[in-house]
Amino acid sequence: MVSTAVEGGTQVGGAKRPVSFPTKAKAFLALTKPRVIELLLVTTAPVMILAANGIPSPWLIVATLVGGALSAGSANAFNCYIDRDIDAVMHRTKRRPLVTGEVTPREALVFAWVLGVVSTVWLLAFTTWLAAALSVGAILFYVFVYTLWLKRRTEQNIIWGGIAGCFPVLIGWAAVTGELSWAAFILFAVVFLWTPPHYWPLSMRYREDYASVNVPMLAVVRSGKVVGLQTILYAWATVVCSLLLIPVAGMGIVYSLAAVASGTWFVYETHRLYGLAIRGEEPKPMRVFHASITYLTLLFLAVAIDPLLPF
Repeated sequence: MVSTAVEGGTQVGGAKRPVSFPTKAKAFLALTKPRVIELLLVTTAPVMILAANGIPSPWLIVATLVGGALSAGSANAFNCYIDRDIDAVMHRTKRRPLVTGEVTPREALVFAWVLGVVSTVWLLAFTTWLAAALSVGAILFYVFVYTLWLKRRTEQNIIWGGIAGCFPVLIGWAAVTGELSWAAFILFAVVFLWTPPHYWPLSMRYREDYASVNVPMLAVVRSGKVVGLQTILYAWATVVCSLLLIPVAGMGIVYSLAAVASGTWFVYETHRLYGLAIRGEEPKPMRVFHASITYLTLLFLAVAIDPLLPF
């Protein structure tokens, strides 16, 4: 049975079927890409603790996380609206709400705008003007620079487009201090350098999907050996950059051990991926993808714990 998108509902076997409220609500939530938001928020709260050198106001943490989630949800909803044509072709995205018809393009666009406006007003009201401005910058960068400009034009799309995913670090810091510092920029750089070795393995796994819609992800236009080598280089750069935080922010033993230990494991997995690629074996890129998530989570968990310890 074939299902196609229609205005105001889904069409199954030629008959239009209305979308129930629970299904519609779930579809709107799916537009925000909750799993992506979860990963972004993992970097926000720890940075706030580091910026405050202790636990900030619980309300400030909640307000910043809510505002950040709304902001990221807006950017992701805009992305779904713009990419609905290729999402309908790619196997990985064919169940997204705009493809199935659970949400219409007009609904998605209005939803994205509402989230964007609400997130800005929320952050402006409950955090700082700088955090709100950075939030707007993140949305604009993700929508116009990555989605509309880079994604379908260059293999450098993830490298530069990933900057949007670094903004939560700055937003968290600005929400606490009202300004930015070198420590915040180092953590921004960590996420920036981490994004390619996080996403390129995923693009290897879905290489045929991206090729089918002519999106020039690195794995589509370059060999597995090249992707593997680039992944190694960026992973090493990520780990080295993370170590800069030790002298700059006065990080202690917990962060230092976490950065070295988790970083070593992350780099090892990228070397393993490259080794399999040059031997012509099945590369299993998702191992690196999942390792990258665990690495970033452990690193920022250490960022949160370290300032709370007396040594």
